[in-house]
Amino acid sequence: MADTNIYDVVIIGGGPAGLSAGLYAARGNMKTLLLEKGIVGGQLQVTHEVENYPGMDHMTGPQISDAMEAQTRRFGCEILTNTAVTAVDFKSQPKIIKCGDGKEYKAHSVILASGSEHKHLGVPGEVELGGKGVSYCAVCDGAFFKNRHVVVVGGGSSAVEEGNFLTKFASKVTLVHRRDELRAERILQNRFLANPKTEVIWDTVVDEIKGDMLGVTSVTLRNIKNGEVKDFPCEGVFIYVGLSPNTQFLGGTGIAVDEAGKVIANHKMETNIPGVFASGDLRNTPLKQAVTAASDGSLAATMAIGYVEALQDSKIVT
Repeated sequence: MADTNIYDVVIIGGGPAGLSAGLYAARGNMKTLLLEKGIVGGQLQVTHEVENYPGMDHMTGPQISDAMEAQTRRFGCEILTNTAVTAVDFKSQPKIIKCGDGKEYKAHSVILASGSEHKHLGVPGEVELGGKGVSYCAVCDGAFFKNRHVVVVGGGSSAVEEGNFLTKFASKVTLVHRRDELRAERILQNRFLANPKTEVIWDTVVDEIKGDMLGVTSVTLRNIKNGEVKDFPCEGVFIYVGLSPNTQFLGGTGIAVDEAGKVIANHKMETNIPGVFASGDLRNTPLKQAVTAASDGSLAATMAIGYVEALQDSKIVT
């Protein structure tokens, strides 16, 4: 008799990759559980407008996230939010997933979809002024900077896109970038550079964020070509210098990762451990977009279904 306490598939993470995986696994008649440490949606929840998700033009990230969650639940995927995974045991069969609330879940297969979070600059003042002018989410905090001069640090699509969003509130948006050209999508660059409320300071890094009990007052900028250092007045700093994978709970599991800590998975989303699959931003993918994460999730779920069915055929599980 089958153990009803064991899931066929447990998904760790509730962003686009996890939700897509949950949808496909549940539709594949798998007993499926999705565990999310916060609220579902991942980076979509802090993305104001999404223009490049096919078929969903000019929708907000939360709108897309809500639609994906509702669809995934409708097909029978169980979703638990505010449930942080703290450790996993991939050596046992079934595999064991341990959560911060003390509960454990068992699964024949696991899909890693815990995504990533914003990197920090690691400069003086960043931690101390967090929530007092230092932010990593323009959508969350932009409205607090109405008619203020803010600095955005970074040069990728996220930095430029969020900089564009901040022009709705701020009196001026200064983008500080360590290189002499932006890496963002060309359409985002053109939009930002054409806005009269924006400017770019090239070849420059932030060495310190200064402020007082009321908030940020300035940043110390250093030109990496000529070494010039100056104090630059501003009232807010938004930081977009890359993402770090949320893989802390994988310590000691034997999962293969690259030099950046991203999970290594092949074109079938298979990791080096049988029955464990990786999808979305936590894996070694060259493109971090909602559409690619969703694609990863659907493929990971399809591979997980095949893995579980093979176990059933071999009578290892029933």
